[in-house]
Amino acid sequence: MYILLSLFGQISDSEVKGGLFDFNATLPLMALQFLALTLILNFLFYKPVSDTLDDREKYIRNSLTSASASLIKANELTKKYELELLESRQKAQGIIKIAQENAQLIVSNKIKEAQKNSEKLLLNAYNELNMQKEEALKSLERQVDILSDQIRLKLLDI
Repeated sequence: MYILLSLFGQISDSEVKGGLFDFNATLPLMALQFLALTLILNFLFYKPVSDTLDDREKYIRNSLTSASASLIKANELTKKYELELLESRQKAQGIIKIAQENAQLIVSNKIKEAQKNSEKLLLNAYNELNMQKEEALKSLERQVDILSDQIRLKLLDI
């Protein structure tokens, strides 16, 4: 306990001699040092850091604005190109439809021509067969006449 009292005695002696705050010339000097350090830190550290942060925020804001403008422009171009693609597809379908109709007309005309040609060929073949038939009949009639004359002559000569 004596040790505690002696330690307490030393603490109280130091507090009396000069404590944490002395109201002599060191207090205003410490205040001036604090203000000077604050000003120096403000000009050397805080102001450049805050300027850098402001510049960064401004850059980010500008980047976001330009990105949104680019996105809007890209969306408009996409819509424009989709409309042009749709129109092109419709035109292509129209051209294909017209081409198919023209091809069908050409095919039907060719078929009609082929049918007419085949009818003409059939009619010519029929006419030729009729002519050959008539010639064959005339030839047979002549031969029959000749044979009948020969038979008659032979029968009469007997």
